[in-house]
Amino acid sequence: MTATETASTAEDRRSGLRTIRRVAPYLWPDDKPWVKRRVLWAMAMLVLAKLIAVGTPILYKGAVDGLAKDAVPMLALGAVGLTVAYGVARLMTVGFQQLRDAVFAPVGQRALRQLALETFAHIHRLSMRYHIGRKTGGLSRIIERGVKGVDFLLRFMLFSIGPLILELALVGIILTVMFDIWYLVIVAITIALYVWFTFAVTEWRVKLRREMNDQDTDANQKAIDSLLNYETVKYFGAESREAARYDAAMKGYETAALKTSYSLAFLNFGQSFLITCGLVGVMVLAALGVQDGTLTVGDFVMVNAYMIQITVPLNFLGTVYREIRQALVDMGEMFDLLEQPAEVTDRPGAPDLAVNGGTLILDNLRFGYEPAREILKGVNLTVPAGKSVAIVGATGSGKSTIGRLLFRFYDVTGGALKIDGQDIRDVTQDSLHAAIGVVPQDTVLFNDTILYNIAYGRDGATQQQIEQAARDAQIHDFIVSLPDGYDTTVGERGLKLSGGEKQRVGIARTLLKDPPILLLDEATSALDSDTEREIQGALARASEGRTVITIAHRLSTIADADQIVVLHEGEIVERGTHDALLAQNGRYANLWNRQQADQEAA
Repeated sequence: MTATETASTAEDRRSGLRTIRRVAPYLWPDDKPWVKRRVLWAMAMLVLAKLIAVGTPILYKGAVDGLAKDAVPMLALGAVGLTVAYGVARLMTVGFQQLRDAVFAPVGQRALRQLALETFAHIHRLSMRYHIGRKTGGLSRIIERGVKGVDFLLRFMLFSIGPLILELALVGIILTVMFDIWYLVIVAITIALYVWFTFAVTEWRVKLRREMNDQDTDANQKAIDSLLNYETVKYFGAESREAARYDAAMKGYETAALKTSYSLAFLNFGQSFLITCGLVGVMVLAALGVQDGTLTVGDFVMVNAYMIQITVPLNFLGTVYREIRQALVDMGEMFDLLEQPAEVTDRPGAPDLAVNGGTLILDNLRFGYEPAREILKGVNLTVPAGKSVAIVGATGSGKSTIGRLLFRFYDVTGGALKIDGQDIRDVTQDSLHAAIGVVPQDTVLFNDTILYNIAYGRDGATQQQIEQAARDAQIHDFIVSLPDGYDTTVGERGLKLSGGEKQRVGIARTLLKDPPILLLDEATSALDSDTEREIQGALARASEGRTVITIAHRLSTIADADQIVVLHEGEIVERGTHDALLAQNGRYANLWNRQQADQEAA
């Protein structure tokens, strides 16, 4: 084994131990006594099932011995009774096993639900930087596989390895006491070789399975990415290219899956070979004992029953170990995700934001997405409560970055951003988000009804409040004209609605939220001029009585702003009203004249 492989194996063990430590509290939570009780009851059912299972072949031996002797009524009756007892014992074994599973089921389902919720909530806490770089398809597969492994791992941590050791020990003791030490020697050697072979091959197969998972994740990510960009694929006639790209990923998965299948066949045959050798060895000893009269036919049958009985859990051991290793790998990936640190966090004991008007202050604001490239270079700006300020500038000047910093998707690297004198880093994110309403350039809707999407602005909003928000956004009449009205589904990302209709739904959602501060992030730049003029009325209604920051590309939409700020390469180069900036005949005037000329030409 190379140094790299040794390091990888050691890392796998550390990851596996970490995963077990993370999962164990779900089995024995200090604040949930009912969980502990169910675990104890399940363990009691398990021990009873094993004790009955180990005693069952003895009843089988008695029945066979009774039938093998000369016909004597009482003996024949005894054989029948023992046969019935044998059947009852087998039934009780199954019954206690099923009772064990039923008792434990709520424990596993609770853990699955709790961990799924923890993962889902953590993903939402991760920063914008993480989500921009994520692969949605791969992420969903990691969560899916990890959560599915929870119930399996919890169940088999309790009900497989420990019970298997108990059963093998009991069988070994019975064979030694009732027969000979050589029976135990053969069984012990068989089990040792079987366990060694199973673990060694399974470790190899885990690497193959991890490779198969990586290929599966890659293929799934490519499929989802392509479907999310359905229109782009159509625009460029790239269906065959996308199919070839997906097929290449699936070819890698196919190769890895075949290796996994071949290795499974090798594992199964090797296990069967070892078990068969052990079975034959023990049965030969028993057959010799019957021939020389030291053992009965019932003893021969009992030895066979015990070997078959331990064969089942040993075969199961291979599957369980393999699945446990795979569950540890899958859950390890999920716990890696859970341990991904949130870039933006609340300070301990942070108070809620107290908005008294909504005055915004950008105090020598500095920020860069990468340390080597600063986007904002000491921006100073004050937006008085209830006033509107527009930020304009060329692409890459830092306009949208200010909006992301205001919502605290990122923390500033220098200076401060304050609301009513409170540094937004010193207050809770929930209260900050509640105080700010955003109408983005491209409103993305949930694949649900129009009612649901508007109501998303305020939890628990009434039908009347929702309809009033729609009226204020000038979309109520359109909605009621639809066959299903407010129950109309909007499709994936709202694709069943036009751009203007989506924007109005987004505005209605923000109006329903009723925030004191409003951020319009190029809210109409993706719309045509006619639709833009229609939306402007809704935006004006939304802006009434609020502090408004408008990030604009089309200057005609912000001519009425109380103040206009011109950004250039991360610095404010001009500020003032529309008329004052035109009179300066500077950068803003040049932008205005260029846009006016383009409109006239169009």
